[in-house]
Amino acid sequence: MKKPGKSLRQYEKKSIVWYIGYLITLALFIWAIIGMNINIDRIRQGVPAMGRIVSLMFPPDTARLESIVIGMIETIQIAVIGTTMAAIFSIPISFLAARNLDLPRIVPRASKQVLNAIRTFPSLIFGIFFVASYGPGPLAGVMALGINSIGMLGKLNSEIVESIDRGPIEALEATGANGAEMFLYAVIPQVLPEFIGTTLYRFELNLRQASVLGLVGAGGIGVTLMQALQFRRWAIVGMTMLVIIVVVTIIDYSSAYVRNKII
Repeated sequence: MKKPGKSLRQYEKKSIVWYIGYLITLALFIWAIIGMNINIDRIRQGVPAMGRIVSLMFPPDTARLESIVIGMIETIQIAVIGTTMAAIFSIPISFLAARNLDLPRIVPRASKQVLNAIRTFPSLIFGIFFVASYGPGPLAGVMALGINSIGMLGKLNSEIVESIDRGPIEALEATGANGAEMFLYAVIPQVLPEFIGTTLYRFELNLRQASVLGLVGAGGIGVTLMQALQFRRWAIVGMTMLVIIVVVTIIDYSSAYVRNKII
């Protein structure tokens, strides 16, 4: 039987650890603010300028609506192809990175390091690289999103594989099933719905990222947005942002509904 005094001491130790964590977090926050020279006066001085810019966005320029919609369609296509490419290539490395499939220890470790290396660079960096390699256009955007998404999907999917229930595997093993049969009938049915869910979630993120990849010349609606920003055409900026908000909101709700149904 546990002694009450011991439980109290453990609670006090946990409380002290939490307080120390709070203090460290507060100290880091203050340090960051001081280092960036952020103060109330600077924030207050920028508010009127923000208000003027927002006021210039309305009413939006509906004359450019058709070209903006065409750019948005291209953005959706970039996100669809990039996400699909990432989903396909991330599946093998997801299983290789899982630590519970009785693979040689070096295999999951090396696979996780590869995924970590890919996730280190944001999609904009990949976008600049592929624009330099393939030239401006949607292909660079597809490649940037596809490569960047492999890192995230591979990590999330490997964690899904690591959390599977081994009961079905052991049941099939007891009946004399081989490794391929156990993988096909015990592992895949458990992870497939979660894999689809993470892919849909990544598609939502890729749609947002594809909207800004045009700022580095990687196609999509970001090209229109970049040109409008360069020439201070705020009414076009307002129309572009309005289209992005509407499309992203619709896809977010639709994707969330499908994920809930699948999972």
